[in-house]
Amino acid sequence: MAAESESRTVHTKETSLQEEKGCPVTSDVCQVTKDWPSNPHEFVEGGLTGWATAFGAFLVQFCGVGYAASFGVYQDFYTQHYLTNETSSAISWIGSTSAFLLLTVGLVSGSLHDRGYFYHLMITGSLLQSLSLFLLSFSKPNQYYQIFFSQGLGLGIAFGLTYIPSMAIISHHFRRRRTLVMTFIAIGTSLGAIIHPIVLNNLLNGPLGFANGVRVSAGLISLFLLTACLCMRTRLDPPATPVNYIVASRKCIHDLPFVLMMTAGFIFQISFYYPLFFFQLDTIKHGISVNFSFYSLVILNGSSCLGRFTSGFIAAFTGVPDLMIMSSFSCGVLIFGMIGLSSLASVVVLGVVYGYVSGVCNAMGPPLMALLTPDLSELGWVQWCRFLLHMLTRYPGTPICGALLTASYIWWIPAVFSGIVSLAGSMVFTIMRYKFLRKQRVDVLPLDTQAVEVEP
Repeated sequence: MAAESESRTVHTKETSLQEEKGCPVTSDVCQVTKDWPSNPHEFVEGGLTGWATAFGAFLVQFCGVGYAASFGVYQDFYTQHYLTNETSSAISWIGSTSAFLLLTVGLVSGSLHDRGYFYHLMITGSLLQSLSLFLLSFSKPNQYYQIFFSQGLGLGIAFGLTYIPSMAIISHHFRRRRTLVMTFIAIGTSLGAIIHPIVLNNLLNGPLGFANGVRVSAGLISLFLLTACLCMRTRLDPPATPVNYIVASRKCIHDLPFVLMMTAGFIFQISFYYPLFFFQLDTIKHGISVNFSFYSLVILNGSSCLGRFTSGFIAAFTGVPDLMIMSSFSCGVLIFGMIGLSSLASVVVLGVVYGYVSGVCNAMGPPLMALLTPDLSELGWVQWCRFLLHMLTRYPGTPICGALLTASYIWWIPAVFSGIVSLAGSMVFTIMRYKFLRKQRVDVLPLDTQAVEVEP
């Protein structure tokens, strides 16, 4: 009995130490204390309401981030037909502003969601997205401000109001299968990035023209969002004590591997979306068939979907940090490959390979963040900070590439710039891995050993 009591005491001490140190994701103690309820029967896993909510969140991601990822179609159409008086850099600001607002508005929507305003956010965001698309259809050629306000500001705010709440609501219905459901929802983003370019290219460049084509797109989006709002339901009450954001930020700032990860992501994201915005325009300007070029983004985004899906299986063998390093380095090398884009075969190969590794790289972001977050109870806030930081770099990143491209379409300059920046981010990820492993070795040492090392 004494030995059993001593064992329980040691286990309690180990649990306390792991919680103080941030509790790695792979820790069994963490899974019990942070993620699972004391009695599993208290939590209804899924059910009809849960899966209906997941389907609604899938549709929100399909219509939100999936639509935002299709801006390359608009970039091409505006450059060649609708905003011919504007530079590629100025046109890129429309898509960058929309993407930037997607997550900066998330600060407000995430906070309001925690206070119980989920339905208000979803209905307001859905109505605003539909209204912004219909207003976009009434914009006139070479009227930049009309397009910027409806597509850049209106859609961006709408995306921001619905994005984080539609992801957070999954925690109300799933725990054991939360990762599986989140993967299903993430596929909605990739599927939207595949289907929307096909639909938009055929609508904008078909007999309907820009105005009617955008209205058809707005009608489909409105139908999907209405279905999503009818499907999603909340289950849990708002938390009594919300996370202290200031304390969480201070804790993360003093963690070196975490700071290096955020720095690496900040650098890497500056150029990560250059292919997504300019790939279709690049293929057309290099003499590739217009009909085939319309499907260049489909190839890239379809391969990205496959990369997201398979990344979890690969990470089980390589580890999350190593896979992030390999995929980010590969992205940098492949961006250099856009200099040699000149034939149909090169478009297919580059689209497939870059799409795949970029999908893997995107998928590894949240697991890497969870691995390095000092306290998993603050993971939601930390994830939002990561996304915001990435958006701060993505916001000027593609306009910088558009300015380097110039009106003469000198493609090698933005490709070299983006490739170098991506490789620099990959190098910082490598330093992060070294510091993280070193910190882990120190943390697992017995307390007496640590004391001897600190005070020889």
